[in-house]
Amino acid sequence: MDDTDRMGEATSRYLDVRSLTEWFADPLGPEDQTVQSMPDVSPTKWHRAHVTWFFETFVLGPHVDGYRVHDPEFAFLFNSYYEAEGPRYPRPRRGMITRPGVSDIAAYRKHVDEAMVALIASAPSPELVELIELGLHHEQQHQELLLMDIKHVLSQNPASPRYQSGFAEFADVRSGPSRWLDFEGGLVKVGHAGDGFCFDNEQPRHQVFLEPFELADRLVTAGEWAAFIDDGGYERPELWLSDGWCAVQTDRWTAPLYWQRDGDTWSRFTLAGRHPVAGDEPVSHVSHYEADAFARWAGARLPTEFEWEYAVDTAPLIHQLFGDVWQWTSSAYLPYPRFRPAAGAVGEYNGKFMSNQLVLRGGCCATPPGHTRSTYRNFFPPASRWMFAGLRLARDA
Repeated sequence: MDDTDRMGEATSRYLDVRSLTEWFADPLGPEDQTVQSMPDVSPTKWHRAHVTWFFETFVLGPHVDGYRVHDPEFAFLFNSYYEAEGPRYPRPRRGMITRPGVSDIAAYRKHVDEAMVALIASAPSPELVELIELGLHHEQQHQELLLMDIKHVLSQNPASPRYQSGFAEFADVRSGPSRWLDFEGGLVKVGHAGDGFCFDNEQPRHQVFLEPFELADRLVTAGEWAAFIDDGGYERPELWLSDGWCAVQTDRWTAPLYWQRDGDTWSRFTLAGRHPVAGDEPVSHVSHYEADAFARWAGARLPTEFEWEYAVDTAPLIHQLFGDVWQWTSSAYLPYPRFRPAAGAVGEYNGKFMSNQLVLRGGCCATPPGHTRSTYRNFFPPASRWMFAGLRLARDA
Protein backbone atom coordinates (compact mmCIF):
# COMPACT_ATOMS: atom_id res chain seq x y z
CA MET A 1 0.00 0.00 0.00
CA ASP A 2 1.50 3.35 -1.03
CA ASP A 3 1.26 6.62 0.90
CA THR A 4 -1.77 7.82 -1.09
CA ASP A 5 -3.71 4.65 -0.27
CA ARG A 6 -2.73 4.86 3.39
CA MET A 7 -3.86 8.47 3.65
CA GLY A 8 -7.10 7.62 1.87
CA GLU A 9 -7.74 4.78 4.28
CA ALA A 10 -6.95 7.02 7.26
CA THR A 11 -9.32 9.69 5.96
CA SER A 12 -12.11 7.16 5.50
CA ARG A 13 -11.52 5.83 9.00
CA TYR A 14 -11.73 9.34 10.45
CA LEU A 15 -14.88 10.27 8.54
CA ASP A 16 -16.58 6.95 9.30
CA VAL A 17 -16.18 7.44 13.05
CA ARG A 18 -17.26 11.07 12.92
CA SER A 19 -20.28 10.22 10.76
CA LEU A 20 -21.46 7.55 13.19
CA THR A 21 -21.70 10.15 15.95
CA GLU A 22 -23.98 12.22 13.75
CA TRP A 23 -26.01 9.16 12.82
CA PHE A 24 -26.60 8.43 16.52
CA ALA A 25 -27.66 12.04 17.09
CA ASP A 26 -29.86 12.27 14.01
CA PRO A 27 -33.11 10.91 15.61
CA LEU A 28 -32.89 13.59 18.32
CA GLY A 29 -34.34 17.07 18.12
CA PRO A 30 -32.68 20.17 19.60
CA GLU A 31 -34.73 19.80 22.79
CA ASP A 32 -33.59 16.18 23.21
CA GLN A 33 -29.96 17.16 22.68
CA THR A 34 -29.91 19.86 25.37
CA VAL A 35 -31.37 18.05 28.40
CA GLN A 36 -29.20 16.76 31.24
CA SER A 37 -31.17 14.40 33.47
CA MET A 38 -28.55 13.89 36.21
CA PRO A 39 -24.91 14.94 36.83
CA ASP A 40 -23.47 11.74 35.31
CA VAL A 41 -25.39 12.28 32.07
CA SER A 42 -24.23 14.79 29.46
CA PRO A 43 -26.43 16.35 26.76
CA THR A 44 -26.08 14.89 23.28
CA LYS A 45 -24.89 18.16 21.79
CA TRP A 46 -22.23 18.40 24.51
CA HIS A 47 -20.87 14.98 23.49
CA ARG A 48 -20.79 16.09 19.84
CA ALA A 49 -18.92 19.25 20.76
CA HIS A 50 -16.54 17.72 23.30
CA VAL A 51 -15.13 15.06 20.96
CA THR A 52 -14.61 17.84 18.41
CA TRP A 53 -12.85 19.96 21.03
CA PHE A 54 -10.51 17.01 21.62
CA PHE A 55 -9.29 17.08 18.02
CA GLU A 56 -9.05 20.86 17.98
CA THR A 57 -7.20 21.08 21.29
CA PHE A 58 -4.78 18.15 21.10
CA VAL A 59 -4.26 17.70 17.35
CA LEU A 60 -5.01 20.80 15.29
CA GLY A 61 -3.99 23.59 17.67
CA PRO A 62 -0.51 22.26 18.52
CA HIS A 63 0.33 20.66 15.14
CA VAL A 64 -1.15 22.80 12.35
CA ASP A 65 0.53 26.14 11.69
CA GLY A 66 -1.97 28.95 11.47
CA TYR A 67 -4.93 26.87 12.58
CA ARG A 68 -7.88 29.14 13.42
CA VAL A 69 -9.80 28.10 16.54
CA HIS A 70 -13.50 27.99 15.72
CA ASP A 71 -14.66 29.76 18.88
CA PRO A 72 -12.35 30.52 21.85
CA GLU A 73 -15.27 30.17 24.31
CA PHE A 74 -15.67 26.50 23.39
CA ALA A 75 -12.47 25.63 25.28
CA PHE A 76 -14.26 26.52 28.53
CA LEU A 77 -17.63 25.05 27.60
CA PHE A 78 -16.52 21.68 26.22
CA ASN A 79 -13.42 20.67 28.17
CA SER A 80 -14.40 17.66 30.26
CA TYR A 81 -11.77 17.07 32.95
CA TYR A 82 -8.39 18.08 31.52
CA GLU A 83 -7.01 20.33 34.23
CA ALA A 84 -3.87 21.12 32.21
CA GLU A 85 -6.08 22.74 29.55
CA GLY A 86 -7.50 25.30 31.92
CA PRO A 87 -10.85 25.97 33.64
CA ARG A 88 -14.05 24.34 32.43
CA TYR A 89 -17.79 24.63 32.87
CA PRO A 90 -19.13 22.51 35.79
CA ARG A 91 -20.18 19.03 34.70
CA PRO A 92 -23.50 18.96 36.63
CA ARG A 93 -24.64 22.13 34.81
CA ARG A 94 -23.98 21.13 31.19
CA GLY A 95 -27.72 21.02 30.56
CA MET A 96 -27.88 24.76 31.24
CA ILE A 97 -25.86 25.52 28.10
CA THR A 98 -28.70 26.33 25.70
CA ARG A 99 -26.31 28.25 23.46
CA PRO A 100 -24.43 27.35 21.29
CA GLY A 101 -27.30 25.46 19.74
CA VAL A 102 -27.40 22.24 17.76
CA SER A 103 -26.76 24.01 14.45
CA ASP A 104 -23.76 25.82 15.96
CA ILE A 105 -22.30 22.49 17.06
CA ALA A 106 -22.78 21.14 13.53
CA ALA A 107 -20.81 24.11 12.17
CA TYR A 108 -18.08 23.48 14.74
CA ARG A 109 -17.79 19.84 13.70
CA LYS A 110 -17.63 20.84 10.01
CA HIS A 111 -14.87 23.38 10.68
CA VAL A 112 -12.75 20.85 12.58
CA ASP A 113 -13.43 18.00 10.14
CA GLU A 114 -12.22 20.06 7.18
CA ALA A 115 -8.98 20.88 8.99
CA MET A 116 -8.51 17.27 10.13
CA VAL A 117 -9.01 15.85 6.63
CA ALA A 118 -6.40 18.27 5.30
CA LEU A 119 -4.00 17.28 8.09
CA ILE A 120 -4.44 13.57 7.45
CA ALA A 121 -3.81 14.13 3.72
CA SER A 122 -0.47 15.78 4.57
CA ALA A 123 0.98 12.45 5.80
CA PRO A 124 1.43 13.31 9.50
CA SER A 125 4.16 11.76 11.63
CA PRO A 126 3.62 8.34 13.27
CA GLU A 127 3.29 10.06 16.64
CA LEU A 128 0.54 12.32 15.33
CA VAL A 129 -1.20 9.36 13.68
CA GLU A 130 -1.28 7.67 17.11
CA LEU A 131 -2.80 10.79 18.65
CA ILE A 132 -5.49 10.94 15.96
CA GLU A 133 -6.28 7.27 16.56
CA LEU A 134 -6.64 8.01 20.28
CA GLY A 135 -9.07 10.78 19.37
CA LEU A 136 -11.15 8.39 17.28
CA HIS A 137 -11.35 5.81 20.07
CA HIS A 138 -12.21 8.64 22.45
CA GLU A 139 -15.09 9.57 20.13
CA GLN A 140 -16.24 5.95 20.05
CA GLN A 141 -16.37 5.98 23.84
CA HIS A 142 -18.60 9.04 23.67
CA GLN A 143 -20.81 7.41 21.05
CA GLU A 144 -21.57 4.75 23.64
CA LEU A 145 -22.09 7.38 26.33
CA LEU A 146 -24.38 9.34 24.00
CA LEU A 147 -26.74 6.36 23.73
CA MET A 148 -26.64 5.53 27.43
CA ASP A 149 -27.20 9.17 28.34
CA ILE A 150 -30.10 9.77 25.97
CA LYS A 151 -31.75 6.62 27.29
CA HIS A 152 -31.68 8.11 30.76
CA VAL A 153 -32.96 11.44 29.45
CA LEU A 154 -35.89 9.86 27.60
CA SER A 155 -36.72 7.62 30.56
CA GLN A 156 -37.68 10.72 32.57
CA ASN A 157 -40.60 11.30 30.20
CA PRO A 158 -43.74 9.49 31.50
CA ALA A 159 -44.78 8.81 27.90
CA SER A 160 -41.74 6.48 27.49
CA PRO A 161 -40.72 7.89 24.09
CA ARG A 162 -38.61 5.83 21.73
CA TYR A 163 -35.13 6.81 20.63
CA GLN A 164 -35.42 4.40 17.67
CA SER A 165 -38.23 1.89 17.29
CA GLY A 166 -35.96 -0.81 15.87
CA PHE A 167 -33.05 -0.50 18.30
CA ALA A 168 -32.31 -4.00 19.65
CA GLU A 169 -30.47 -3.80 22.94
CA PHE A 170 -29.61 -7.50 23.15
CA ALA A 171 -28.43 -9.56 20.21
CA ASP A 172 -27.29 -12.76 21.93
CA VAL A 173 -30.11 -14.13 24.11
CA ARG A 174 -29.38 -17.43 25.84
CA SER A 175 -31.91 -19.74 27.45
CA GLY A 176 -31.44 -22.87 29.49
CA PRO A 177 -29.27 -23.45 32.56
CA SER A 178 -25.86 -21.89 32.80
CA ARG A 179 -22.85 -24.22 32.51
CA TRP A 180 -19.67 -23.89 34.56
CA LEU A 181 -16.38 -23.88 32.67
CA ASP A 182 -13.24 -25.01 34.51
CA PHE A 183 -9.94 -23.11 34.45
CA GLU A 184 -6.72 -24.31 36.00
CA GLY A 185 -5.28 -20.86 36.47
CA GLY A 186 -1.63 -20.62 37.39
CA LEU A 187 0.85 -17.98 36.30
CA VAL A 188 -0.68 -16.22 33.28
CA LYS A 189 -0.02 -13.09 31.26
CA VAL A 190 -2.62 -10.32 31.04
CA GLY A 191 -2.71 -6.92 29.40
CA HIS A 192 -2.53 -5.77 25.81
CA ALA A 193 0.10 -7.24 23.50
CA GLY A 194 0.71 -6.60 19.83
CA ASP A 195 0.65 -3.63 17.52
CA GLY A 196 -3.07 -2.79 17.56
CA PHE A 197 -4.57 0.14 19.42
CA CYS A 198 -5.12 0.05 23.16
CA PHE A 199 -5.62 2.62 25.89
CA ASP A 200 -2.73 3.25 28.25
CA ASN A 201 -4.53 1.55 31.15
CA GLU A 202 -4.37 -1.83 29.30
CA GLN A 203 -0.59 -1.93 29.61
CA PRO A 204 2.06 -3.00 30.42
CA ARG A 205 1.45 -6.68 29.83
CA HIS A 206 2.42 -8.54 32.98
CA GLN A 207 2.05 -11.77 34.93
CA VAL A 208 -0.57 -12.60 37.55
CA PHE A 209 -1.23 -15.80 39.47
CA LEU A 210 -4.74 -17.26 39.36
CA GLU A 211 -6.10 -19.97 41.62
CA PRO A 212 -8.26 -22.61 39.87
CA PHE A 213 -11.73 -21.19 39.20
CA GLU A 214 -14.96 -21.72 37.31
CA LEU A 215 -16.77 -19.22 35.11
CA ALA A 216 -20.36 -19.30 33.87
CA ASP A 217 -20.67 -19.76 30.12
CA ARG A 218 -23.37 -17.07 29.85
CA LEU A 219 -24.59 -13.88 31.48
CA VAL A 220 -27.07 -13.72 34.35
CA THR A 221 -30.57 -13.35 32.92
CA ALA A 222 -33.48 -11.08 33.77
CA GLY A 223 -35.49 -14.14 34.78
CA GLU A 224 -32.83 -15.11 37.31
CA TRP A 225 -32.84 -11.55 38.59
CA ALA A 226 -36.61 -11.63 39.02
CA ALA A 227 -36.17 -14.74 41.19
CA PHE A 228 -33.62 -12.79 43.28
CA ILE A 229 -36.21 -10.03 43.75
CA ASP A 230 -38.96 -12.51 44.64
CA ASP A 231 -36.67 -14.08 47.26
CA GLY A 232 -36.30 -10.72 49.00
CA GLY A 233 -32.92 -9.90 47.47
CA TYR A 234 -33.34 -6.15 47.98
CA GLU A 235 -34.60 -6.66 51.54
CA ARG A 236 -31.87 -8.90 52.99
CA PRO A 237 -28.91 -6.94 54.39
CA GLU A 238 -26.83 -10.11 54.79
CA LEU A 239 -26.43 -10.25 51.00
CA TRP A 240 -25.03 -6.77 50.62
CA LEU A 241 -21.77 -4.94 51.11
CA SER A 242 -22.18 -2.19 53.69
CA ASP A 243 -22.05 0.66 51.17
CA GLY A 244 -24.36 -1.29 48.89
CA TRP A 245 -26.98 -1.74 51.58
CA CYS A 246 -26.74 1.97 52.33
CA ALA A 247 -27.42 2.70 48.65
CA VAL A 248 -30.42 0.35 48.68
CA GLN A 249 -31.88 2.17 51.66
CA THR A 250 -31.01 5.69 50.55
CA ASP A 251 -32.03 5.37 46.89
CA ARG A 252 -34.83 2.84 47.52
CA TRP A 253 -33.63 0.31 44.98
CA THR A 254 -36.09 -2.54 44.47
CA ALA A 255 -35.10 -3.67 40.96
CA PRO A 256 -32.65 -2.80 38.18
CA LEU A 257 -32.82 0.70 36.79
CA TYR A 258 -35.61 1.13 34.20
CA TRP A 259 -37.61 -1.86 35.55
CA GLN A 260 -41.23 -1.25 36.47
CA ARG A 261 -43.68 -3.72 37.99
CA ASP A 262 -46.89 -4.06 36.02
CA GLY A 263 -49.15 -6.21 38.19
CA ASP A 264 -47.45 -9.60 38.40
CA THR A 265 -44.97 -8.90 35.59
CA TRP A 266 -42.08 -6.56 34.93
CA SER A 267 -41.47 -4.15 32.07
CA ARG A 268 -38.35 -2.13 31.34
CA PHE A 269 -37.62 1.07 29.49
CA THR A 270 -35.42 0.57 26.41
CA LEU A 271 -34.12 2.72 23.58
CA ALA A 272 -37.09 1.34 21.61
CA GLY A 273 -39.61 2.30 24.30
CA ARG A 274 -41.09 0.30 27.18
CA HIS A 275 -41.31 -3.48 26.73
CA PRO A 276 -42.03 -6.54 28.90
CA VAL A 277 -38.96 -8.01 30.54
CA ALA A 278 -37.98 -11.24 28.77
CA GLY A 279 -36.76 -13.87 31.18
CA ASP A 280 -33.91 -15.09 28.99
CA GLU A 281 -32.45 -11.68 28.11
CA PRO A 282 -29.36 -10.50 30.03
CA VAL A 283 -30.11 -8.39 33.06
CA SER A 284 -28.83 -4.85 32.57
CA HIS A 285 -28.49 -1.54 34.38
CA VAL A 286 -27.39 -2.99 37.69
CA SER A 287 -24.71 -1.52 39.91
CA HIS A 288 -21.66 -3.31 41.20
CA TYR A 289 -23.35 -3.46 44.59
CA GLU A 290 -26.36 -5.23 43.07
CA ALA A 291 -24.18 -7.59 41.03
CA ASP A 292 -22.18 -8.51 44.12
CA ALA A 293 -25.34 -9.13 46.18
CA PHE A 294 -26.85 -11.31 43.45
CA ALA A 295 -23.66 -13.36 43.19
CA ARG A 296 -23.69 -13.96 46.95
CA TRP A 297 -27.37 -14.96 46.79
CA ALA A 298 -26.53 -17.40 43.98
CA GLY A 299 -23.72 -19.02 45.99
CA ALA A 300 -21.09 -17.62 43.67
CA ARG A 301 -19.03 -14.46 43.22
CA LEU A 302 -17.97 -11.99 40.56
CA PRO A 303 -14.83 -12.87 38.57
CA THR A 304 -11.71 -10.79 38.87
CA GLU A 305 -10.82 -8.87 35.75
CA PHE A 306 -7.84 -11.15 35.24
CA GLU A 307 -9.93 -14.32 35.50
CA TRP A 308 -12.29 -12.82 32.92
CA GLU A 309 -9.49 -11.92 30.49
CA TYR A 310 -7.70 -15.25 30.88
CA ALA A 311 -10.93 -17.18 30.34
CA VAL A 312 -11.84 -15.19 27.24
CA ASP A 313 -8.41 -15.76 25.72
CA THR A 314 -8.35 -19.52 26.40
CA ALA A 315 -11.94 -20.87 26.23
CA PRO A 316 -13.98 -20.95 23.01
CA LEU A 317 -17.27 -21.91 24.70
CA ILE A 318 -18.02 -18.68 26.53
CA HIS A 319 -21.10 -16.89 25.24
CA GLN A 320 -22.16 -13.23 25.31
CA LEU A 321 -18.66 -11.82 25.69
CA PHE A 322 -19.20 -8.67 23.66
CA GLY A 323 -22.21 -6.75 22.41
CA ASP A 324 -24.83 -7.12 25.15
CA VAL A 325 -23.78 -5.66 28.51
CA TRP A 326 -20.58 -4.65 30.20
CA GLN A 327 -19.74 -7.21 32.87
CA TRP A 328 -18.85 -6.20 36.41
CA THR A 329 -15.76 -7.75 37.93
CA SER A 330 -14.62 -7.71 41.54
CA SER A 331 -11.41 -5.85 40.63
CA ALA A 332 -10.63 -2.33 41.72
CA TYR A 333 -9.52 -0.07 38.89
CA LEU A 334 -5.81 0.24 39.63
CA PRO A 335 -2.67 0.79 37.53
CA TYR A 336 -0.81 -2.21 36.19
CA PRO A 337 2.78 -2.74 37.38
CA ARG A 338 5.12 -0.21 35.71
CA PHE A 339 2.19 1.87 34.38
CA ARG A 340 3.10 5.45 33.56
CA PRO A 341 0.60 7.97 32.18
CA ALA A 342 1.54 9.86 29.04
CA ALA A 343 3.13 13.29 29.41
CA GLY A 344 0.96 16.37 29.21
CA ALA A 345 -2.81 16.80 29.34
CA VAL A 346 -3.46 13.59 27.35
CA GLY A 347 -1.97 11.72 30.31
CA GLU A 348 -5.08 12.68 32.29
CA TYR A 349 -7.16 10.38 30.08
CA ASN A 350 -7.24 7.32 32.37
CA GLY A 351 -4.65 7.37 35.13
CA LYS A 352 -6.22 10.09 37.28
CA PHE A 353 -9.36 7.96 37.81
CA MET A 354 -7.59 4.98 39.38
CA SER A 355 -9.37 5.26 42.72
CA ASN A 356 -12.87 4.36 43.94
CA GLN A 357 -13.82 2.67 40.65
CA LEU A 358 -14.52 -0.96 39.69
CA VAL A 359 -13.52 -2.63 36.42
CA LEU A 360 -16.01 -3.89 33.85
CA ARG A 361 -15.04 -6.07 30.89
CA GLY A 362 -16.50 -7.00 27.54
CA GLY A 363 -18.70 -4.49 25.75
CA CYS A 364 -22.37 -3.66 25.36
CA CYS A 365 -25.06 -3.11 22.77
CA ALA A 366 -24.09 0.57 22.55
CA THR A 367 -20.37 -0.11 22.00
CA PRO A 368 -19.41 0.82 18.41
CA PRO A 369 -18.19 -1.98 16.09
CA GLY A 370 -14.47 -2.62 16.33
CA HIS A 371 -14.15 -0.97 19.72
CA THR A 372 -13.98 -4.09 21.92
CA ARG A 373 -11.13 -6.43 22.84
CA SER A 374 -10.39 -8.82 25.68
CA THR A 375 -7.99 -6.40 27.41
CA TYR A 376 -10.33 -3.36 27.39
CA ARG A 377 -10.79 -2.01 30.94
CA ASN A 378 -13.96 0.00 31.43
CA PHE A 379 -14.56 1.48 34.87
CA PHE A 380 -17.35 3.09 36.86
CA PRO A 381 -18.12 3.86 40.52
CA PRO A 382 -19.79 0.89 42.24
CA ALA A 383 -23.19 2.59 42.64
CA SER A 384 -23.55 3.54 38.94
CA ARG A 385 -26.52 1.98 37.12
CA TRP A 386 -27.34 4.07 34.03
CA MET A 387 -24.80 2.33 31.79
CA PHE A 388 -25.46 -1.06 30.14
CA ALA A 389 -23.94 -3.18 32.91
CA GLY A 390 -24.70 -6.79 33.87
CA LEU A 391 -22.76 -9.72 35.22
CA ARG A 392 -21.35 -13.19 34.75
CA LEU A 393 -20.84 -15.47 37.75
CA ALA A 394 -17.64 -17.13 38.90
CA ARG A 395 -16.74 -19.45 41.75
CA ASP A 396 -13.71 -21.15 43.24
CA ALA A 397 -12.92 -24.55 41.79
